[in-house]
Amino acid sequence: MYLELFKLRELPFRLSPDPQFLYLSKDHARAKAYMESTIWFTDGFVVITGEIGAGKTTLIETFLRELEKDVVVAQINQTQVSTLEFLQAVLVQFGFNPFQMKKAELLATLNSFLVEQYTANRKVLLIVDEAQNLGLRVLEEIRLLSGVETTKEKVLRIILAGQPELNDKMDAPELVQLAQRVRLRFHLGALSEEDMQGYILHRLEVAGSAGREIFAAACFEIIYRYTGGVPRLINTLCDTSLLAACNLDRDHVTPQDVQAAIDELQWTEFAARTAAGAHALMIHGKPARSPERATERAQQRAPLARLLLVTDGRTVTDMPLYPGRVIIGRATNADLRVDSRVVSRHHCQITTNDKLCVIEDLNSSNGIYIKDKRLRHHNLNDGDVIVLGTHQLMYIDERPGLRAHAQDANADTGQHKIAVPPA
Repeated sequence: MYLELFKLRELPFRLSPDPQFLYLSKDHARAKAYMESTIWFTDGFVVITGEIGAGKTTLIETFLRELEKDVVVAQINQTQVSTLEFLQAVLVQFGFNPFQMKKAELLATLNSFLVEQYTANRKVLLIVDEAQNLGLRVLEEIRLLSGVETTKEKVLRIILAGQPELNDKMDAPELVQLAQRVRLRFHLGALSEEDMQGYILHRLEVAGSAGREIFAAACFEIIYRYTGGVPRLINTLCDTSLLAACNLDRDHVTPQDVQAAIDELQWTEFAARTAAGAHALMIHGKPARSPERATERAQQRAPLARLLLVTDGRTVTDMPLYPGRVIIGRATNADLRVDSRVVSRHHCQITTNDKLCVIEDLNSSNGIYIKDKRLRHHNLNDGDVIVLGTHQLMYIDERPGLRAHAQDANADTGQHKIAVPPA
């Protein structure tokens, strides 16, 4: 291989998940923080989604490596199973031999185990990877398992991780009760070009580059163009590029080596592959979905709504809302940061899709209020004013027809209408 030529201790771009190579982009750090929150809060699920190769499994392995010894973990990776097989798999992870048990015995054994661990001051965590493959019945069984509790709190912490299809399942009408139990959802997108360069340099440094420039600066733009910032694709292209340079006995990678690797892989540019994939899905009668769905929509579509942050009667921020989730809070990694002591680090979230926009309190200390009523969950209407302590969020729906309809309805019912600033 090329290790000796490039003076590396180990292969920097292996596809197998290895926690020591994890590069914490802003999104990965936030997803990891959400996972860590399950150890301290037991009042709901955490759901992490991401495209194939986005780094979900590596993130999970890193999270598990850092857990304290008082956390007992069941990690399920095989998810094309029946309800009975799923319960058996969970009990196997906890050290039982459950294959002769019927369902009632499986549940009784699991419930007794959870209560025993709680009594012994141990925390129990269930992580399900590739959760998009779970059937609706298995997901409903997981919801029922989450209901096991003592007189003080729930005793089973749950993280579901999977591809974006998991979000579609969570939003299915049959699983409305499960969706209500989800405390935090986060989607891992592709890396930005800047993060991609940091990712490559980080992996080389871990592998022993010691700061040496192995990839010429001109390589990064090409790599990004052909990988779209997807970590698994970055690994494949960088590894092949190192081999191409090695074949020429060159101890650094040039743009010509990257191009040779692209030719060997027979790749077209990422944007073209994505468009072709979307077209193929439409031909077969299925909805097209891009691996950079959220980013592309933000660039190509008008916003579905706007959120105005108002402080002391003055508009501080005018934030467009696209399909996806926005976290609002005091934390520096919040999508909309409100720097105030009365606002929690992750105070609330707003979920937007083509039909509606929903705000949800994330167990904040001081809550969210609309018309002096404290709410946990609310479907936003055009003109709604959400109060966060001394700050207000004005919601303005930009969807054609909906905004006018909402304002007409407000006029009919005598509700107060907000003067909307020009877009």
